[in-house]
Amino acid sequence: MDSGGGGGGVQINNKQRAMLPSKGRGEFIRNQRKDSEGFSESPDLEFEYADTDKWAAELSELYSYTEGPEFLLNRKCFTEDFRTHVADKKWTELDAAQHRAHAMRLLDGLEVTAREKRLKVARAILYMTQGTFGECSLEAEVQHWMRYNVFLLLDVGTFSALVELLNMEIDNSAACSSAVRKPAISLADSTDLRVLLNIMYLMVETIQQEDEADLPEWRAARETFKMELGSPLYNNEPISVMLFGMVTKFCSGHAPHFPMKKVLLLLWKSILFTLGGFEQLQHIKVQKREELGLPPLPEDSIRVIRNMRAASPPASASDLIEQQQKRARREHKALIKQDNLDAFNEKDPYKTDDPREEEDDNDDNDNSLEPEPFPLERDEVMPPPIPHPPSERVSFPKGLPWAPKVREKDIENFLESSRSKFIGYTLGNDTDTVVGLPRPIHESIRTLKQHKYVSVAEIQISKEEEYQKTPLSGGEEEVELNPIELLYQGILPSLPQYMIALLKILLAAAPTSKAKTDSINILADVLPEEMPTTVLQSMKLGVDVNRHKEIIVKAISAILLLLLKHFKLNHVYQFEYMAQHLVFANCIPLILKFFNQNIMSYITAKNSISVLDFPHCVVHELPELTAESLEAGDNNQFCWRNLFSCINLLRILNKLTKWKHSRTMVSPRYTLLYLSLSLVPTLPSLRSRPVSQMLVVFKSAPILKRALKVKQAMMQLYVLKLLKVQTKYLGRQWRKSNMKTMSAIYQKVRHRLNDDWAYGNDLDARPWDFQAEECALRANIERFNSRRYDKSPANPDFLPVDNCLQSVLGQRVELPEDFHMNYDLWLEREVFSKPISWEELLQ
Repeated sequence: MDSGGGGGGVQINNKQRAMLPSKGRGEFIRNQRKDSEGFSESPDLEFEYADTDKWAAELSELYSYTEGPEFLLNRKCFTEDFRTHVADKKWTELDAAQHRAHAMRLLDGLEVTAREKRLKVARAILYMTQGTFGECSLEAEVQHWMRYNVFLLLDVGTFSALVELLNMEIDNSAACSSAVRKPAISLADSTDLRVLLNIMYLMVETIQQEDEADLPEWRAARETFKMELGSPLYNNEPISVMLFGMVTKFCSGHAPHFPMKKVLLLLWKSILFTLGGFEQLQHIKVQKREELGLPPLPEDSIRVIRNMRAASPPASASDLIEQQQKRARREHKALIKQDNLDAFNEKDPYKTDDPREEEDDNDDNDNSLEPEPFPLERDEVMPPPIPHPPSERVSFPKGLPWAPKVREKDIENFLESSRSKFIGYTLGNDTDTVVGLPRPIHESIRTLKQHKYVSVAEIQISKEEEYQKTPLSGGEEEVELNPIELLYQGILPSLPQYMIALLKILLAAAPTSKAKTDSINILADVLPEEMPTTVLQSMKLGVDVNRHKEIIVKAISAILLLLLKHFKLNHVYQFEYMAQHLVFANCIPLILKFFNQNIMSYITAKNSISVLDFPHCVVHELPELTAESLEAGDNNQFCWRNLFSCINLLRILNKLTKWKHSRTMVSPRYTLLYLSLSLVPTLPSLRSRPVSQMLVVFKSAPILKRALKVKQAMMQLYVLKLLKVQTKYLGRQWRKSNMKTMSAIYQKVRHRLNDDWAYGNDLDARPWDFQAEECALRANIERFNSRRYDKSPANPDFLPVDNCLQSVLGQRVELPEDFHMNYDLWLEREVFSKPISWEELLQ
C-alpha cells in the first residue's frame, strides 16, 4: 500500500487510456489529478494550529488498531479482581471511600513478584484509566470516569509505582536479549511495556487537560504532579530523561521490542505538560523581556498568524501543460491565436525567449505564482471559484501584518557604510555620532532606531561574554532551576545521541523513505503475531501501519520544536547546542527529503478508521468493515496530525537556518542548504550517498515551493520565510520567473528595514567563511557549557591563594608511605647536602 504520500490515485496505462470515452477522458484525468496533486482552486483548509489535537483524537492515537482485542482483556482482568471484593455493585455505583480502598488494593497488587499476576493487576488499572467503559453507554461518560479514576489513582500514588516498574522493564536484560535474537518482533514481545506506558500516557494526558468543572483538590493535584514530573524525583532525573534513554537504547539495537510510538507520545506529553505549550512560551517571553528591561513585543505573533489568510495555491504544472496543449489545438484559428498571444505578452512582461528560463521553470516545477490563464481559456481549464457567503468574510486592517524590526548590528553596518562613503573613515560600534553625514542619512538612522528590536538572546550573549571576560570579578551566575533548566542538565551529557536517535526514527517513519535492511524497525508495537490472511485484514493492517508512522512523525516534530523554543528562551546557547547537533545529524536534508513528496496527498491522507478509534470502539457496536469503507476513509477535508507535523518541521527548518549563513549556500540556480564538509554524517541512509552530492547540493527551492499548494496560512508563512532567506542566493533569473512569490513574501513575512533579501547585495550573503562561523559558534557553546555545567575541579590558575604564613605552615599534608620510609634519605639529599645562605634568606 501507499505509505501516505507517494503519489496516490489510480495508475492508467496506454491501453486503459484508449478505452476511455474520448469526451470524458480529459475530465477523468483532470479529476484524477485533482485527487492526487491538489487542484489550483482548492478550498481553504479550516485548520487551527494548537499544542495538540482534540482530547478524543489524542487518546485514540495512543492505540493501534491491532491492539483492539486487548480492551476486552483489560475489562476481564478488572472484573475478576473487582468481583472478589464487591459482588453486587458496579464500579460507578460505589462511593468515594470504596473507590479509594479498591485503588489501594490494586496498587498493592503491583508489588507482587509473579510477573503474570502483576500484569493482570496492571491491566485492571489500565481499564480504570480507560474510564471503566463497560459500564458506560456514551463517550462523554467514558471521558468523565477517565478523569475521575485518573485523579483517584494519582492520589493514591500509582504513578510513582508505575515509574519503578517501567525502570525494571527497561533493565530487563532477558527480554532484551530474547527480542534481539527473534527474527520478527510483534505486539506480544512488548506487552508489559505497552500496558505500563498506556497507563502513564493516559494519566499525563488526562491530568494536563484543564476543565472548569474540576474540583479544587484536582487543580492542586495537577500543579503538584506538574512540578514532580519536571523535577529529578524519579531515579534522580526527570522522567523525560528516562524516556530519552529508552529512545537511544531502542535505536542502538539493544531493545528492538520497545513500543517506540508510545514512548515518543509519552515523552512529548511530558515535555508539553512540564514546560508548557506555545501560549505559555509567549507568556514566558513577555515576562523575560520585562525582567531584562526590554520594551514589549510589537505584536502577539500567535494572534497575527491566526488572523492571516491563505494565498491562492499555485496551478499545478500539469494544468499549465494542458493549457499549452489546448493552445496548440487552436492554432488553425489565427485570429484567436493572435489575440491570446497578445493577451499573454501583455500579462507577463517578464516572459523571455531564453530557453534556459523554461528549463529553470521545469526543473523548479515553478507553478507557485505563474500568470493566470487566458481569458478565453479560463472557464475550460479550471472550474469557477466557489462563492463564499458574505458572513464568512473577515475584515482585516490594511497594511503589512508584522511590524518591521532592526538589529543593533544592522544599524552599525548602515552607519559604517555611510561614513565610509561620505566621510572616508569609520568609528567602530558608535551608533550615535552622525557628524558630517547628509540629512537623509540622519532621517534613515532615526527610522531605524524607532524600529530597533533587542532580543532576549542578544542580552544573554552579551552577559555570557562578560562572564567569560571576567571569571573572577564577574561573580557567580544565578541559574534558576526551572523545569527546562533541569531537563537541559539531564540530557546534556548525551544530547548528541538523543538527537541522532530521534532523527533515525523520523527517517524510518517518513513516507518518502524506502525500507532498507539497515534501517530500524519501528513497527514492533503494531504488527500482530499472525500476519493477515485476507485482503480486508491486509488493508486494515496497511492503514494501521501508515497511521502508526504518521503519529510517530507528529510526536517527534512536536518534541524537537518544543525543545528548541524552550531552550532558546532559557538560554540561547542551549538552543544553539541542540540546533548544531541537529545540523550535524543531517536534520536539514532529512526535512527536505520529507517534503520531497506529493505534500497535498500526504496532508489529505485518510489513514484512519473512525469506528475503531477509542473510545468509540468500546461504547458502540462495531459495524462490519468492508474494503469499500476502508478505501473511503473519513469525510475530513485534511488530516490534522499530518498538517500539524508539516508545520512543525517547517518551523524547525526555520530555526536551524535563521541568521545562519553558514547553513545556506550560494548556487547558480537554486538555494542550497549546506552542511560543512568537515562534519561526519550520522544517518546511515544519507551516508550511502556520495559526499559531494549529499553535503553540498540540496535543491530546496522547488521542494518548498510545492508546499505552497497547501492553502493554509500558517504553513504558507513558514514556507515563504524559508524562501525569503534563500532568495538572495538564487540569482536574477529565478527572481524574474517568480515575481508573485516575491510579492507573497513581501505581503506575509516580517521585514528587516535594511535587509537586502530580494537582490543579494548584502555582504553577509557571501559564504566564504562558513566553516569559521560554525567553528566560532561551537567554541562559544563549549565555553558556555564548560563554565556553567562542568563539575570537574576548577583551573588552578583561578583558585584563590593563601598568603598567610601561619595558615600555610599549619596545613596538614598527607605524605605517601614510601616518603616516610625514605625520610632520612630525603633529608640528606634535599637539606643537609645543600648549602644555605642564611644571611640572604633573612634579608
